Amino acid sequence: MDMAQFFKDRYPAGIPAEVDTNQYTDMLDVFEQSVKKFADKPAFSGVGVTLTFADMDRLTRDFAAYLQNNTNLKPGDRIALQMPNIPQYPVMVYGAMRAGLVVVNTNPLYTTREMEHQFNDSGAKALVVLANMAYNVEKVLPNTGLEHVFVTEIADFHKPLKRLLMNTVVKHVKKMVPAYNLPDAIPLTQVLKEGANQQHQKVTVQPDDIAVLQYTGGTTGVAKGAMLTHRNLVSNLLQCKPLLLAELKEGQETIIAPLPLYHIYSFTMNCGLLMATGNHSVLIPNPRDIPGFVKELQNWKFTCFMGLNTLFVALCNNEDFRKLDFSHLKITVAGGMALTTSTAKLWQDVTGGQVTEGYGLTETSPVATLNPPMGIQIGTIGMPLPSTLLKTIDDDGKDQAIGEAGELCIKGPQVMKGYWQRPEETAKSIDEDGWFKTGDVAVIQEDGYVRIVDRKKDMILVSGFNVYPNEIEDVVTGHPKILECAAVGIPDEKSGEAVKVYAVASDPSVTEKEIRDFCRENMTAYKVPKTVEFRDDLPKTNVGKILRRELRDEKKPA
Repeated sequence: MDMAQFFKDRYPAGIPAEVDTNQYTDMLDVFEQSVKKFADKPAFSGVGVTLTFADMDRLTRDFAAYLQNNTNLKPGDRIALQMPNIPQYPVMVYGAMRAGLVVVNTNPLYTTREMEHQFNDSGAKALVVLANMAYNVEKVLPNTGLEHVFVTEIADFHKPLKRLLMNTVVKHVKKMVPAYNLPDAIPLTQVLKEGANQQHQKVTVQPDDIAVLQYTGGTTGVAKGAMLTHRNLVSNLLQCKPLLLAELKEGQETIIAPLPLYHIYSFTMNCGLLMATGNHSVLIPNPRDIPGFVKELQNWKFTCFMGLNTLFVALCNNEDFRKLDFSHLKITVAGGMALTTSTAKLWQDVTGGQVTEGYGLTETSPVATLNPPMGIQIGTIGMPLPSTLLKTIDDDGKDQAIGEAGELCIKGPQVMKGYWQRPEETAKSIDEDGWFKTGDVAVIQEDGYVRIVDRKKDMILVSGFNVYPNEIEDVVTGHPKILECAAVGIPDEKSGEAVKVYAVASDPSVTEKEIRDFCRENMTAYKVPKTVEFRDDLPKTNVGKILRRELRDEKKPA
């Protein structure tokens, strides 16, 4: 079947089946056009400060100039960014790109083990880190190739007096900055001050040059860097644009951005599409603080909200959130994890607006499908974006008929270049014709909408974050009292899924608390098992491979 024609015949009126992905040459072109066109409009707000597009132009130029004149960094070198959602993040992203560097988005909640792997695997030579996380950098720095460390404090973009006051309170009153010793680290305020007086040399990048190394888990249990090119990111923002701009207008919207910019969903939306359309992103540094989050929302007449299932539930259960004025809200976009029917209904009951759900992966920059705002079908992930093809295949790689379940495959300009320095993994994921195999089992409906029905891979989705069993098992079996284990996902009301570990102990004195505490020392919080169940043995194949699926299924009713 001609899948291009199949979807084209089912596209909503006014939405193109194809887009011209050559409207911009690269992400720097996106940035440069936007800062000129929308100079006086607000671009990013957070922690009490608002940056206009003109501010973004100036600050990114200063950062790029410093990098070019004061470091040995060359175009193509990698720079890691480790911050929550604060205005410094987008400035560092585009400042690095204006110096020709490749951005490595790094979760600020990473443990030292995870940080060390990512810094070394990416070959990062530089790091920008929030002072609150710098104590961990001190621990890993000698074991990495990092040559330059820049430290920013929460209020660095405020005027001097307020900056001093806020940073002092955060450090000494709230005690949110653990002591650290990085004698060679340079404060970001100093970097920008020096860069402002230096020359910036415009760099030239090619569409197929890597813009971002976005780390994702894998079947090996080791996080892999997805090579996302300038063409990938430009294509994805242009593919999303006609669908979202059916509801939103250029230069007029205020978008709430609670999802972390280091996550590819928020990165592409807020640093890509919304940058290109001149709209205003309100950054929420800590969305887990629901009362604080709601208090911030009271300051804005927001027209768009980007979130995920667990966040929608938490907000709707907050009394003060229910009292907010939602009269300006035009569209709510869900991604990162499956949107449940009950949550979609709850959100609509509270806000009066529907949620449009999309689907994507790190490897697809990330958006592959989206529910058209004018034709939302709850329970589906929508239709493929313009210039995107989908198909499903069976276990032998044979194309499935419409309506039949199979592994979902994606082809389009947003599909990554491959995994960083892992050609064998790349070959397993992307075939010779450019089809990316997602590992998710889906059904393409006759009307062109797609439903995810199962997960082929063993990946666990905790609050929108991929958790890979191999990594959990690698850590748990590192405990001296554990012989072997298996990690699986179990349903969880708050996070969608949670991690459960089945373990065989070599020492019967070991406790569940002991294992969970050990995991906390070695993994980010969302990866830590919620429960640990000890067994005498684990189900295995005849060659000794542990059967995770059997463990998952044994609790299900017959």
